[in-house]
Amino acid sequence: MIRLVVADDDPLVRTGLGIMLNAAPDLTVVAEAGDGAAAVRVVRRERPDVVLLDVRMPGTDGLTAARTLLAGPVPWKIVMLTTFDLDEYVYAALRAGASGFLLKDIPPERLVSAVRHVLTGDVLLAPSITTRLVARHAAPRPGARPDRLAALTARESEVLALIGAGLSNTEIADRLALGEATVKTHVGRIFAKLGLRDRVQAVIAAYETGLAPPDPAGAGP
Repeated sequence: MIRLVVADDDPLVRTGLGIMLNAAPDLTVVAEAGDGAAAVRVVRRERPDVVLLDVRMPGTDGLTAARTLLAGPVPWKIVMLTTFDLDEYVYAALRAGASGFLLKDIPPERLVSAVRHVLTGDVLLAPSITTRLVARHAAPRPGARPDRLAALTARESEVLALIGAGLSNTEIADRLALGEATVKTHVGRIFAKLGLRDRVQAVIAAYETGLAPPDPAGAGP
């Protein structure tokens, strides 16, 4: 059973999320919180598998709560909830180590699927939204590329660039005329060499090292 904590200052939103999540046979909401400070306390007490945090809450907001939790020794799986798909606070949360973000109007079946997949490190958010978000707030860091990418092979750099452009493994395989299993192997090696937790962090790395295009709208297949 996948145990969850939901934090949102709107009780109706918390109730709605709880109904959708608890309807799945393998998910259960073990606790709720109405602000970030309460969320930190509840998460540390309940030790859930996945945490859903609203970005904007009174007092301690979701971003501060995420940073507090992720600064500790436990690699919490945190998903940010937001009304807007281009929110600077969400990017900051991803940089802090959050596993992704979801829009609050997400369909129930996608919410359930996303929660399951976050435990495996898979993509939690639509690639087009990811790249738009990161392109808006991330910027290449001068001098970062030679140092950080030196460990990658030419093919791995190519794959990382396509991850940054928002392509899935299947799309990368088609683009490079490779088998999907081969692409998965490259992705795993990229994660290991660059110390990345998940695909969201790979997208960020692609932008910060200058591999990803500055305009994701022009990066499609």
